[in-house]
Amino acid sequence: MFRTTYHLPGTPPATLRQPKETENTSPRLRYTRYNKEHIEEKQVTGVSEIPMHTAEGFVLWVELDGLSDIGTIQELGDRFGLHPLALEDVLNLGQRPKVEPYENHLFIVSQMISDEENGDVSGEQVCLFLGPGFLLSIQEDPSTDTFLLVHERLRTARGLIRKMGADYLSYALMDAVIDHKFPLLEKLGEALDELDDEVVSKPSIEHVHQLHDCKRLLSHLRRYVWPEREVINALLHDESGLIRRETKIYLRDCYDHTVQIMDLIESYRDVATANMDMYLSSVGMRTNEIMRVLTVISSIFIPLTFLAGVWGMNFQGEKDGQTLPFNMPELHHPLGYPLCLALMLAIAIVQVIYFRRKKWI
Repeated sequence: MFRTTYHLPGTPPATLRQPKETENTSPRLRYTRYNKEHIEEKQVTGVSEIPMHTAEGFVLWVELDGLSDIGTIQELGDRFGLHPLALEDVLNLGQRPKVEPYENHLFIVSQMISDEENGDVSGEQVCLFLGPGFLLSIQEDPSTDTFLLVHERLRTARGLIRKMGADYLSYALMDAVIDHKFPLLEKLGEALDELDDEVVSKPSIEHVHQLHDCKRLLSHLRRYVWPEREVINALLHDESGLIRRETKIYLRDCYDHTVQIMDLIESYRDVATANMDMYLSSVGMRTNEIMRVLTVISSIFIPLTFLAGVWGMNFQGEKDGQTLPFNMPELHHPLGYPLCLALMLAIAIVQVIYFRRKKWI
């Protein structure tokens, strides 16, 4: 799910290399061109089919899903004047979320983390290039439509998205990326609540593995959400003019979402740590219970073993046909054996009663 790609040491800067993870995928290129009254959507096979973004009042959104075609990425860079170092970062997966200003555009990196239907967690890098009148989004996985709801809002003209510019569209995409983390955190919270009950009632080594997986996932989430907050904060203080004041109001709400996610992550990390401590305490308490029972059983048998050892010595010394005075007289008693068993049973009963009164058993 979480991986990082990089060039070999000594590779020249701005070198474009296809990630190995995308070798067997086919990219998808499409654009959406819209204003208040009109919207045009089309999937194309080449960059030459994309219209110019200089029309007054129109916003051009170009989507490239998949990183297997280096030529298309290079053509997009030439078409929109994108910096070569930014294009290199697009192909280096596992980037830390960031925003970098260039001469005519902003380069934004986000990490989409979502919960799949089969229970797995998937991660995907999303790169945005925001320029005057255009937005270019590049994702690594062409098999998913991450921004399906944003497309529906554009088609139905719901809200302000058709009335605002490319900066508002970039906000909508970033908000979708951030909000995808809430369902995953909700699922994690439910799993931790279930573990909290099971760890107390019947702790097992399986719970340790589950807690370890939760803590590792939370650490990865924190790694990507913490800098996401810095990205939103940088956009709020952007001075390039590409982010308008009206859009910054909505970015503040996006910033609040990142703060909420960070609070949830920290809370769940504390819960996971507390559950781990509770598991260790529960195991220790069960071990103490077992040792206490074994100790009580041993205490009961210690005097019985002593008596059995005494009578087991069987000293029967004689001199001149007479039994010596220090021999064991019980050895020849006709009821010696049953009396010995009765004594042992009485001692055991007395000990059990004493231990129960002391609440040791």
